[in-house]
Amino acid sequence: MKLIGSLTSPYVRKVRIVLAEKRINCTFEVAAPWDADSKVANYNPLGKVPVLILEDGSPLYDSHVIVEYLDSISPVSLLIPSSSRDRATVKRWEALSDGINDAAATIFLERKRPTLQQSPEWILRQQQKITRGLEAAAQELGTKKWCNGNSYTLADIALVCALGYLSLRFPEVTWRTSLPNLADLSNSLEKRASFLATLPKG
Repeated sequence: MKLIGSLTSPYVRKVRIVLAEKRINCTFEVAAPWDADSKVANYNPLGKVPVLILEDGSPLYDSHVIVEYLDSISPVSLLIPSSSRDRATVKRWEALSDGINDAAATIFLERKRPTLQQSPEWILRQQQKITRGLEAAAQELGTKKWCNGNSYTLADIALVCALGYLSLRFPEVTWRTSLPNLADLSNSLEKRASFLATLPKG
């Protein structure tokens, strides 16, 4: 298999961490969808990363689809629970975390536009999504060690990837001091080999 993605995308990082935790061999091809010579659209008509190319050449895209597939093909370190309620909770955590990523990426791209073409109202709306998302995550995590139950799951991976992306692109967002339980979770997981090997660069 081959994973196509960028070094800064939190969605790509999530997939790379799952691959490492599942001990699945997969080559990684760095490709940024915004580059003028990008070939990402050859694999995903939406022109987005990550894309996972399977052994038969078929592409899988959207990180939600990819991580669910990866968790199903290897019994090592199951990251998505089998029970309906726990599974839904973990996937909800993933949706919340990726929603924070969506809002952050939208702001990042909006700010790359010429100043007069930027929409302060649109940026504010995305900032509010990030704030509400972080507050919801902190409230639900509470004093627990893990996002769901008593074990490490995709929920924890997705949330810490979102936090890492905020640290990369928006260091002015002071979630580490204002939401210490999120900081504790992030500090703990960022020491794992799979997280250290995928630190976003950009």
